[in-house]
Amino acid sequence: MTTNLKFSILLVCWAAAFLPVYPELFDTWLHNSNNSHGLLIPFISLFLIYQKKEKLKDTPLSSSKIGGIILIASMAIYIVSYVGALAVVSRIMIVSSLIGLVLYALGNKKFAQIRFPLLLLFLMVPVPDSIYSLVAFPLQLFATKVSTGLIQALGIPAYREGNIVYFLHMQLEVAQACSGLRSMMAFIVLGVIFAHMMTNANRIRRALLLMSTVPFALCVNIIRVTSTGILAHQYGDSVAKGFLHEFSGLFVFTLGFMLLAAEYLLLKKGSGKTQ
Repeated sequence: MTTNLKFSILLVCWAAAFLPVYPELFDTWLHNSNNSHGLLIPFISLFLIYQKKEKLKDTPLSSSKIGGIILIASMAIYIVSYVGALAVVSRIMIVSSLIGLVLYALGNKKFAQIRFPLLLLFLMVPVPDSIYSLVAFPLQLFATKVSTGLIQALGIPAYREGNIVYFLHMQLEVAQACSGLRSMMAFIVLGVIFAHMMTNANRIRRALLLMSTVPFALCVNIIRVTSTGILAHQYGDSVAKGFLHEFSGLFVFTLGFMLLAAEYLLLKKGSGKTQ
């Protein structure tokens, strides 16, 4: 039996072991917009691995005992967490056990070639609702406070109580979905990928790019909330909550992506080297 066949069999067995986890995981990706980016990450990871196919062929095959330990430990934790209904731990073990499997079956050198795509898979694991709610509420208040200040600066009479902005004839609630955490998660994923692409840049430049993802997400979310408030003042809350509200979300996300891409190109050019 060839090594590739052995690895393929192990990979199929690994994938089958997590069959009970997949339905709920896919449902979360498809129906929870805060974690929808997770659906794309496995495909991005596969694409990055595919790009390494020639180097993988030339890299010698070996085996790692540490990989076997990681694999066995991950599967044991998975069984316990699944029985205990700890969904987030079970999902993390999907990635952890895969890393252990690759190390055990292919060795350290081959793993080094595809380390980033495998580690990237951790970002596909949905954020638990308890953590999301804990972080989202302060972001709601921050977005509401700053946006209200900008609206007032434009000469529109408005005042704030908590996460609600009051206008002359209506009020607008900044819901949890408008906290900015959704775009923040997406920007972090983009930032990680962009930083990985800066192969010739130093760690400072990569860290700068990664750290900028959070301010960018906060800024574009404030732009969205502020524009929604202006629309509500001019045309009523029915317009602000309708198509234009959804379009504004897409527009500001695109704006944030363009800003992040521009920073990537600037830092890459500033390194004085090309990839």
